[in-house]
Amino acid sequence: MGKHAAYFLFLGVFYPTFFYLAATFNSSTDESSFLSLKSQITFNQNNILSTNWSPGTSFCTWIGVTCSQRHPKAIGLNLFNMGLQGTIPQEIDNLSFLTYLDLSHNNFTSLIPDEIGNLIRRRMLNISDNKLSSHIPNNVGLLRNFQRLDLSVNQVIGTIPWSKFNLSSL
Repeated sequence: MGKHAAYFLFLGVFYPTFFYLAATFNSSTDESSFLSLKSQITFNQNNILSTNWSPGTSFCTWIGVTCSQRHPKAIGLNLFNMGLQGTIPQEIDNLSFLTYLDLSHNNFTSLIPDEIGNLIRRRMLNISDNKLSSHIPNNVGLLRNFQRLDLSVNQVIGTIPWSKFNLSSL
């Protein structure tokens, strides 16, 4: 077998396998991030997450989760006004393809996790009308794709570091 034939055989067999394994790994990362969020929920008014977010089902079918049509990757999470109480875990930054996140009108408490600003694809972040208390993470200012940022009706302390914000789409 020639050098080129072996190369193409290698690509034909291992290249698709690599992408399958990468997608599977990323899917399990998304699922574990969602389950981490679920584990931080201390009160779930309608038991929606308790009955719907189960490890035995695809997270793409879970209430509030939107997935890409091309890959099993979460691109959105909308838990607006779901009567949830708890904290936002730092694992939220593992949702690397998430473009929008809406946790508004709930009862999330504690700090705004610094990790919430790590997602470079994020276009919309709405965590308004909760009981979050902290500063606005500096790394939020590095996100250039933001079109909407709503942190209102929280207990944000300190000043907004506008000089660190480079939000040209906002």
